[in-house]
Amino acid sequence: MPPDPTKNEGRTQRLILRPLALEDAGQIQALFPQWEIVRFLRDIVPWPYPPGGALQYVRDIALPESARGESFNWTLRLAIDPDRIIGFLGLKFGESHNRGFWLDPRHQGHGLMTEACAWANDFWFDVLGQPNLRVCKAIANTASRRISLKHAMRVIGTEEASYVSGRQPSEIWELTAEEWRAQKVE
Repeated sequence: MPPDPTKNEGRTQRLILRPLALEDAGQIQALFPQWEIVRFLRDIVPWPYPPGGALQYVRDIALPESARGESFNWTLRLAIDPDRIIGFLGLKFGESHNRGFWLDPRHQGHGLMTEACAWANDFWFDVLGQPNLRVCKAIANTASRRISLKHAMRVIGTEEASYVSGRQPSEIWELTAEEWRAQKVE
């Protein structure tokens, strides 16, 4: 039986990963609609972001998926400020696109998402028992690509994909459980 998506709070050195809850929608709505956040997200994100968009996403998409055991979603918060959301990280079962995230631009460039993704990789492989993790990202998304490189992921394919910023060449990155565990030991 998979773990309860509402009871899997995570902690890293600097972050709290709190399971997504309906009451998070207000903070997400205030933070999320920034071009720096959305431009490399898939074009299923409406843009311009509508009023109430976060509530609709949390209530009608993310929480029902989690309740069905299809995904796990967390808000990211600094350990020193646990009431304020600074980002989001989600894991989703399927053949590809298993992990997605965004972070407030004021907190980018400090290794926070690398830290959060390392925790999520452990959760994906060790708690959920998945054999591989796949993500697709725009080649132009250099910050996200750096995280994949730091975590020993490798490119297994390319495709054109549609993002909020338009159609772009993209790479499919993969990491196996064995590769993740081996690079953690080094």
